[in-house]
Amino acid sequence: MKCENLDVWQNAVDLSVEVYVYFSNSREFGFKDQITRSCLSISSNIAEGMEKDSQKEKVRFINIAKGSAAEFITQTIIGQRATFISSESANGWIKRTKLILSMLTHLQTYLRSKQ
Repeated sequence: MKCENLDVWQNAVDLSVEVYVYFSNSREFGFKDQITRSCLSISSNIAEGMEKDSQKEKVRFINIAKGSAAEFITQTIIGQRATFISSESANGWIKRTKLILSMLTHLQTYLRSKQ
């Protein structure tokens, strides 16, 4: 896969694993399903996009990954307020996801310059 060497993909995978482990024993099944899917979607869309042939398609999938990251941040805030997620974990996840968003923006800029 072309994505495996990207720091942004590796960070997104690490975050997703952490979120899955955090919720492994949770009984909040609907919330757990939604937040783990949105987090998983970040790295999955990066991977899918980087395998596309055209730069335009790569940029599109990076944009989808950014949307998933924003969705994950929103769900993390909701989970913290609903006391499903500790403040420490929520704050860490939000900080890491904002870094991932920044990295995705830089990747998009790079890919657009290659068009």
